[in-house]
Amino acid sequence: MTAIEERATGDLQALARKHLWMHFTRMGAYDDAHEIPVIVRGDGCYVFDQRGKRYLDGLAALYCVNIGHGRAEVAQAGADQAKELGFFTNWGYAHPKAIELAARIAGLAPGDLNRVFFTSGGSEAVESALKLCRQYHKLTGNPGRFKVISRHLAYHGTTMGALTATGIPDARRPFEPLFPGSAHVANTNPYRPEADDPAEAIRERIEFEGPETVSCVILEPVQNSGGCLVPPEGYFQRVREICDEYGVLLISDEVICSWGRLGAYFGAERLGYVPDIVTTAKGLTSAYAAMGAVIATDRVFAPFAEGAASFDHGLTFGGHPVASAVALANLDVFEDEGLNEHVRANEAAFGAMLGSLCDIPIVGHVRGMGYFWALELVRDRDTKETLSDDESEWLLRGFLSGALFERGLICRADDRGDPVITLAPPLIAGPEQFEEIHAVLRPVLEEASQRLDLH
Repeated sequence: MTAIEERATGDLQALARKHLWMHFTRMGAYDDAHEIPVIVRGDGCYVFDQRGKRYLDGLAALYCVNIGHGRAEVAQAGADQAKELGFFTNWGYAHPKAIELAARIAGLAPGDLNRVFFTSGGSEAVESALKLCRQYHKLTGNPGRFKVISRHLAYHGTTMGALTATGIPDARRPFEPLFPGSAHVANTNPYRPEADDPAEAIRERIEFEGPETVSCVILEPVQNSGGCLVPPEGYFQRVREICDEYGVLLISDEVICSWGRLGAYFGAERLGYVPDIVTTAKGLTSAYAAMGAVIATDRVFAPFAEGAASFDHGLTFGGHPVASAVALANLDVFEDEGLNEHVRANEAAFGAMLGSLCDIPIVGHVRGMGYFWALELVRDRDTKETLSDDESEWLLRGFLSGALFERGLICRADDRGDPVITLAPPLIAGPEQFEEIHAVLRPVLEEASQRLDLH
């Protein structure tokens, strides 16, 4: 059957297997007996596959669809803008929606984070922020500052600069050698602590590298990779002091943690610190359009406003008028429906539901905040013994992912670090969805424990 004939007969499986190259996907895993999941429709907290089966989207389509699926008014905002001005660049020009959105973001961001540089997504936002830091230091008389410090297991994106900051060895290895200048320090895993004081580990690393060579420190408010690593009390306040002491810029990578995921517009706001730069994407538009942004303080922007200086960087679709209109409509939903307040009102119930699973032998630890939680899976809960590589491979890819999906739950089974299940539903979810999640997780995790002969 030709591709044209396949399109005419609607054979999406055949077309996908022949032509679609999916991201971070073992393409050889799909054949006639193992179908590619084809999602065709979304409504609220749920999505539907090509056969009409409903799934609870427990990951908000990769931490993105914060307002939920099927918001006609948000889609309409994009369509209306496309009719008026489908596209014009931000390279030396401005248009109303980008201006309005930049002003609105500045009004919501903490401190004097008043300057917004738009990108097409999260990796581009991180890449742009790293370049911004380097050029900032050159303009302010510190051209030797080029190194970036991040944390073990932290994921900061797939572009080469962002990958340099990423602290996951398996993510870096296929593309090495990477750009020089990255260093990684202890993360904030409370279950498996890597340092007595993870903030001081940053200071020690700055001293080791030479403060005059360090450009920035990049941290997520709650680290995703490794399983929702919540910082200890006072961590970010101390990191802020350390960065100020050594003249290092602090980037808060909020591609996931902004726009309500932690119950506030920004994770930095929820955790009580003001970075020099915020990177954001995903929930900015609730993924109804592709968009990211770098938000900088007035101090960081200042040298770029002098004389003939400019930030020598740009992206064709940064600040796209359709994406900007969608983002504005998305933020209207946040305000009209009080989504940040809704998350804060329900986070304890969400955490308690997941905590109730700790009687299952394989569940070692539950952690998170807002609507961003993880369960760490272990071989022995008393000793915290983790699973072997073979056990983890079978558990996550051979059993859990398929069993959860078959029962109608989309979440993330991940072993970038120790094995975890991550949950981050749309921010409109509530007790009804929590019960649905529990009703799927419990029997599947109990079966996993039995198959691994855990007691």
